[in-house]
Amino acid sequence: MTITQLQRSLDANYMSIVRKVKQVQKVFELLDQEMTAFQQKSGLGCLSGCGHCCTKPDISAAVLEFLPYAFDLFLQKKSHIVKDQLANNPQGICHLFKSNGLGGFGQTLGGCTEYNHRGLICRLFGFSTVRDKLGKPLLSTCRLIKQTQAEEITQAEKLVQEGLAPGYLFYYQKLTQIDFRMGQEYLPINEAIIKAIDEVENYYHYRPFPYSFRKSA
Repeated sequence: MTITQLQRSLDANYMSIVRKVKQVQKVFELLDQEMTAFQQKSGLGCLSGCGHCCTKPDISAAVLEFLPYAFDLFLQKKSHIVKDQLANNPQGICHLFKSNGLGGFGQTLGGCTEYNHRGLICRLFGFSTVRDKLGKPLLSTCRLIKQTQAEEITQAEKLVQEGLAPGYLFYYQKLTQIDFRMGQEYLPINEAIIKAIDEVENYYHYRPFPYSFRKSA
């Protein structure tokens, strides 16, 4: 860990859960804006009703990207309910996904039951870039989009080369600037949610309930 990373980690220890949640939400808002512009310019989009990418059992996520969801559960006093449900399926398909059967391309239809609280990995997948060994950005999208949207893929790849596509690295670096430890702790997605819930519960174990949220809880 570099001196800069250590300083960020120390600073994060003094940042309240509420402030971290708001900072993560700002990262999500920034991504949503960039993602919307990229999709409009490229024409890329998910197949109607498709939730196939959510059915992978080996999706990993950083604990921090589910802190807003965990905090919302805490406010609703539902943390223990969801933790009990997750405990029975820690490494399986994402707990937040609801299947609606199969589609015409053999994909699983469905969607997220907590769409506004979905993780960063869920927001990035399909319409963003990864880096190759030389640091060159490459479009990262799903097989179904590649098979059904050839012209849009060509346009998207042009935008990638122009630096007009969201990047995984950029946004995950944004997370680590909020909290280095939770931003670097990658777990199977259900375990990441459990850990995020634990982080919120442990934080408020010896602290008063956040005043500005008392009336809503």
